[in-house]
Amino acid sequence: MTLATSRSATAVGIVAAGLPETNLDQVLAVADLQNRTDRKYLLNHQQFSVLARALLRHDHRVLEVDGLRTFNYESVYFDTPSLALYRAHQQGRRKRWKARTRTYLDSGMCMFEVKTQGARGSTVKDRLPYELAHRGGLTTAAHEFLSETLERQYGVETPVLVPTVTTRYRRTTFVDLIEGSRVTCDVRLEFSSAGRQVAGPDRVLVETKSHAQSPIDRTLSHLGVRPLSMSKYCLGTALLHPTLPANRWHRLLTHEFGHQRAV
Repeated sequence: MTLATSRSATAVGIVAAGLPETNLDQVLAVADLQNRTDRKYLLNHQQFSVLARALLRHDHRVLEVDGLRTFNYESVYFDTPSLALYRAHQQGRRKRWKARTRTYLDSGMCMFEVKTQGARGSTVKDRLPYELAHRGGLTTAAHEFLSETLERQYGVETPVLVPTVTTRYRRTTFVDLIEGSRVTCDVRLEFSSAGRQVAGPDRVLVETKSHAQSPIDRTLSHLGVRPLSMSKYCLGTALLHPTLPANRWHRLLTHEFGHQRAV
């Protein structure tokens, strides 16, 4: 797939261009959702066309910043040298977590983020403003922030971490200002590590973020599309390290990403 031949990216762009805009202040006021329920779906462009009609029907708006409605993201994920965090997700452990820097490439803004599991499977995200030049590693401030977060959430100490996977993608965000929910649509997904790079399929990775089931979740359920248990970090790690166990995502990796586990 090339940038010019992504049908899914084109479909998302058409919808974004046709909706009224909202700004970041409005989004943060009604749908900040740092403690939320996330549901993820992988849609082909035909399925996304059905979703697009639901976005129009439920009066969603599209996030616009400085005239842009689609944004370039980069995330650098950290794990132990033995990939213990990946293995905790693969095994479905309750006290699993992720640590990453996230860079909004169009603006140059960068954050350090820690994602943990809250009550009833909700996602809790704690964030710290970060220097762009340091996004590929962990500063002393990031270590301290991570240690405080893990102690508060899980009562555990912070292991030694190293950068393991970098993801890049383009994101468009739709917001329901009445319901206070968000829908993010990611396309042109790429994973890289130590000079290796793999690309995702021509699909739209849709993620709903809400306090309860949103109208978009209900639309996808009626369409027969079920939420997936997945994360960009885990998918990227499995694709870049084909000898690792990845039973939890075997069907998704095999059918959508062409993954073949090395033996």
